Amino acid sequence: SSHLVLLPAGYLVFSTMSGVGSKTELLNLLGDVKARVQDKLGVVDFPMPQFILVGKQSVGKSRLIETLAGETFNFISGTLGSRRPTVLEFRNVATYDKSRWFVRDRKTNRWGEHHVQEVMKIVGAAHEELGDSVSTEPVYVRIESQRCVDMQMVDLPGFRDFAVDPSKQHLSQKIDELVLSFMRDKRNVMLCVEQAADAATMSTLQKCRQIDPKFERTVLVRNKLDKYYNDLTRDNVNKWVEGFGDLPEFLPRFALTLPWWQEGTTPSRTFVELRDDMNSEDVAEMQSKGLNAKYLQTVGFSNFTSFMDRKIERMFVDAISPVLSKLHELKHSAERRAEQLESEICETDPHRILCTTRDCGVSFATAITHVMEGVLDLKPVMTLEQELREFHAYHQALNSTHFSLLPSEDFQGLDEYIEYLRNEVNIATCDVEVNGGAQFRRLMIEAEVFLRFSEIAVEIKKADVIQARGVSTGSLTWRDVVVKLLGNEAHQSLQRRVRYVAERIKWFFERQKEPVLEFMDGLEGTPIANLYSPLYTKHGKLIKESKMIQHLVFQTYDGACARQLQNFVDLFDNMLTSAFANPWIFLRSSTCEGHDTEDLQDAVLPSFDDTRERIPKELGARATTEPMLSKWLVDIPNDPHEVDDAVDKVQMLVLKTYGFIRSHVCDQVELFAESFFKLPMLRRLEETMATLELSDDDSVDYQSHRDSLSNKSQDVQDSVVEISSCIDRLQGFKLKCETKSV
Repeated sequence: SSHLVLLPAGYLVFSTMSGVGSKTELLNLLGDVKARVQDKLGVVDFPMPQFILVGKQSVGKSRLIETLAGETFNFISGTLGSRRPTVLEFRNVATYDKSRWFVRDRKTNRWGEHHVQEVMKIVGAAHEELGDSVSTEPVYVRIESQRCVDMQMVDLPGFRDFAVDPSKQHLSQKIDELVLSFMRDKRNVMLCVEQAADAATMSTLQKCRQIDPKFERTVLVRNKLDKYYNDLTRDNVNKWVEGFGDLPEFLPRFALTLPWWQEGTTPSRTFVELRDDMNSEDVAEMQSKGLNAKYLQTVGFSNFTSFMDRKIERMFVDAISPVLSKLHELKHSAERRAEQLESEICETDPHRILCTTRDCGVSFATAITHVMEGVLDLKPVMTLEQELREFHAYHQALNSTHFSLLPSEDFQGLDEYIEYLRNEVNIATCDVEVNGGAQFRRLMIEAEVFLRFSEIAVEIKKADVIQARGVSTGSLTWRDVVVKLLGNEAHQSLQRRVRYVAERIKWFFERQKEPVLEFMDGLEGTPIANLYSPLYTKHGKLIKESKMIQHLVFQTYDGACARQLQNFVDLFDNMLTSAFANPWIFLRSSTCEGHDTEDLQDAVLPSFDDTRERIPKELGARATTEPMLSKWLVDIPNDPHEVDDAVDKVQMLVLKTYGFIRSHVCDQVELFAESFFKLPMLRRLEETMATLELSDDDSVDYQSHRDSLSNKSQDVQDSVVEISSCIDRLQGFKLKCETKSV
């Protein structure tokens, strides 16, 4: 069989597997190996040599392909031409009376037989649906006929010589890049097609020279020789073949005429007969011109195909070792895959399903601790801007209304808030891509900034102050009034921002699932693998490959995050309720033992007398904010005629007290997050994973997954057998050749 790739604007790739003329055992063997590997195993990248046919439009490239294929064919790809690859597979079937045409469905990858006209419509529609764009997804067409030489051809989009429209210029540029990528591939031998004219005007050959200066993988094919008969004489025919000094002597070159007939007429002879007639006419005409016998071997289609047979065979002999290496690589990969599938099948045994899932969950729960500690080169990562945008998009999709997404209504939008964090707050890691613990620390900075925007939402009015004082069986003091006003006006504002902090932490932990899984799966073969549990790699692969295990582990993890969110909110609400109920106790400053010197070297263990002396000093030192607030309370007048002054002072005192509470909460927000969310969740997560349960639906899904694994395992084992058979055949052929040479 042969492999042929048609490139744009006259660029074709042709790789022969069975020879253009006579078939040899080697070509048949390698062709069969490649077909088995590509068709049955789906391996596209295979180290087989191939020829690329390059040339300008109208030099006869398509007719050369038809001549090699043994019949004429043409696909209509719409008014804009082809815009996606069309893979044409030609299969020689000697028993067929007529050609059979098949198209492979792009969704199911199954072949379906169609009438040739229907095939033309399917291919045309596949190109037309793209409009002005281009796609790398190919259309697959197969032709089976007794006239075919076994080959495979990929027809790629062609470019226009003159593109005035900008969109078409862009298309032409993309096509040039595609062509150059084929020409630069050193596995490709370039068949450069030019018209039979002056060698100095061969522009395509110049392109080949730029990429292959020594013409080590270039063959020149001069087509339409019959149109140049009258220009050749006994005096110039040999020099013309030589290129009048413009062609290097070591460059293989051929001159030929391909089958043709007048447009609009029907040929009187078959296509194969016309091919033979043109070949005989070329040889006879050049002989009559007195062409030297050594040059006569470069004239006609038959001499060209004979050259191709010899060159292809040499190339394929050289390809045996690379092909064997590739097959051994494929076999090793398939055997490893088979082992992994067998292991997963064992792990999903009905009697071990629950245990396996729990083990995977426990490993996941312990691995997140390492990610929080910081792992280098772990993906995925994100900047603060990416984090905030994804968080906002997530809650906007949920239509969340129980908290505010922006810290203040004065911000025009998220963009302004991000710029504020970046340029005014100057968060150092704002544009650094991180995950794990580094991302959590940055989150805490942003959360603290968000909390500090909390203000009393409404103005405290005179009527509110008077109403709050009221009367009681005891005595109502201004302290009681301040507590009432704080609880009524200020508590909710801070509470809604605490909801934001809670949701940010929950969202952060939910987004750590992928980094944790990448950490577990990526440990294998790394220098740090021995520092961690060997179960991480095993369980990481199970979680990654088994969608059922992954779903259960992730579902349990998300449930733990949601449960801890509620615990965090409840604990924080209790703390805020206590703080606003008795702000004077909450706002007592922390105690700190005073020292005359900051030198740590002077520090010694205290004696009992030192401790007794220290405690009264610490108790006295903590009372800094409380006396200040008490003094302000005393300054509030009680006389009815001074009510306006009293209202002003109460308003001022409420704002000041709220400011102290807010600052105290913000200063300790990271501690609250650690104590109320992170540590409890991580501490209990392992236990949660170890006690997860399967529902009846989960058990059914597991059995279905196990059946799928069994089918995949059988397919991989079949692949190992197929590859081993190819290796044995190639090694046997190689050994036979070596024995004959001896």
